[in-house]
Amino acid sequence: VDEYVKGDSFFDVFAGTGVVTKEFVNDFNHFIINDFLYSNNVIYKAFFGTQKYDIKKLLNLKQVYNEITNRDYDDTYLEDNYGGKFFSNYDAMKIGEIRERIERNKEINEREKSILIASLLYSLDNIANTVGHYDAYRKSNNNNLVDRFKFELINPLNESEKSFSIFRKDSNQLVREIKADVAFIDPPYNSRQYSRFYHVLETIVKWDKPALSGVAMKPPSENMSDYSKVSAPKMFDDLISHLNVKYIIVTYNNTYKPKSSSSKNKITHEQIIESLMKVGHTRQFEHSYKFFNTGKTDLKDHKEFVFITEVGVFNDNINEGKLEEK
Repeated sequence: VDEYVKGDSFFDVFAGTGVVTKEFVNDFNHFIINDFLYSNNVIYKAFFGTQKYDIKKLLNLKQVYNEITNRDYDDTYLEDNYGGKFFSNYDAMKIGEIRERIERNKEINEREKSILIASLLYSLDNIANTVGHYDAYRKSNNNNLVDRFKFELINPLNESEKSFSIFRKDSNQLVREIKADVAFIDPPYNSRQYSRFYHVLETIVKWDKPALSGVAMKPPSENMSDYSKVSAPKMFDDLISHLNVKYIIVTYNNTYKPKSSSSKNKITHEQIIESLMKVGHTRQFEHSYKFFNTGKTDLKDHKEFVFITEVGVFNDNINEGKLEEK
């Protein structure tokens, strides 16, 4: 990437948990980070926020939270809905009690609150009875769930010389408002609706305690992405055409013909190239892809592609190359 991309500002359009921004934090000075999940938004505020925080206060709260043995402030919502499913009953009680105490705490600022909530998310995700997401829990384990929860603090970045602008907006709208040197795009282009896949984390962050239903105890549908529907190619083309940047980096993996319908890409390799070549000269790189797989996908030729487009520079050919494995 360093060979083909230059600039001072980096726009992470579909930032997920922020791992790409963390990877590039030493390469740029100004960052724009966006994702539509509430859980990811609080993670950005925790890791990248600029407000000062008191580490001694947070360490003291960590000790207090880990010493919780019973419910003092929370109701039974988390235990009733997630106990014996995603967590043991005791762990569900403890998670709910910690979240309620964070919500009631008037002695912490917004950055400290975000750090505590993000820490709670990472801590509970480490022991959740799942296969990496919350679309379902592992039923073979739910009668033997052990109490394993331990509250651990995250390590926020302390990049005082960097600037971070954090958004939770529709990406296609946001690109019309942002100017940057480099845009990084990893859109949710299969059928998995991430607000549904990570509904437990979303509910704990929002803490609005909605009515839940179904085997996986999901809330009513909201925050659904058009990139996981048949309209994805049109949405992607609109996004690319309205980016106000010098360089575009797009990542894409070729699960277009899997056996699992939820893994099936809504945007083809060809459609991505077509949209990118409309705005500038595009280079394509590929390497083997490590991915989440339910065992229903033929993996023989599974590749991840990285496209780098220099906006406003046109060439009818696509340059191809291999990415070096780190």
